Amino acid sequence: MNDVDIENKIKEKGLNAPRITMDHVNSMVDTVQFHRFHGTNTIVCCITLTNGYTVTGESSCVSSDNFDEDIGKDIAFGKAKDKIWMLEGYLLNHTLNSEGG
Repeated sequence: MNDVDIENKIKEKGLNAPRITMDHVNSMVDTVQFHRFHGTNTIVCCITLTNGYTVTGESSCVSSDNFDEDIGKDIAFGKAKDKIWMLEGYLLNHTLNSEGG
């Protein structure tokens, strides 16, 4: 199930409590950079957030025969975005739990 399917399921079920959405995570992305280390099948993605903080994700392929740079970038980008979800989730939880006291 992809992010869009999950978002649709949440809306269908009427789950309205405060939460982090895919749109919010996407809105946090300012710039994206990729680097492939010379002589390797390893790619690192660095996302700079709108507040200047950075998160990274990486991908690596065991066999050069299976390596595809676009797929590697997609995997590394996804792993970096997962970190945004985690950070924003922490911030929302902290905010919600700090409001009451």
